Amino acid sequence: MRNQIGQTASQRWPTEIRLSSDKRQLNVRFDDGTVTSITAELLRVESPSAEVQGHGVGQKTTPGGKRNVTISRIDPVGNYAVRLAFSDGHDTGLFTWETLHDYGQQHDRLMADYEKRLNEMGQNRG
Repeated sequence: MRNQIGQTASQRWPTEIRLSSDKRQLNVRFDDGTVTSITAELLRVESPSAEVQGHGVGQKTTPGGKRNVTISRIDPVGNYAVRLAFSDGHDTGLFTWETLHDYGQQHDRLMADYEKRLNEMGQNRG
């Protein structure tokens, strides 16, 4: 089912995207009432970019030392995503509305998985 602007009924759309004053937290409110808070660290280490996710199965990387990364810029991409630029220079990931919603809902699990991968590699969050 589509509405007048082509949005499917299952899509979530942000009504507000706000960066915390210390630039370490992205707060997103969605039209379904969901409110999420996602750390810059998680957004950076789980970036949907090829640099982090790779180009195929088994190519995902786990960047360490990102505990103090901040979001330096938020650029809209069409009506479906934002490109986030981080203080470490990374700026190639496009975060769709669904990705932001999912990361917000799964924040604690994603962070625990990230920390586990770092520990297995002998690295830390920095």
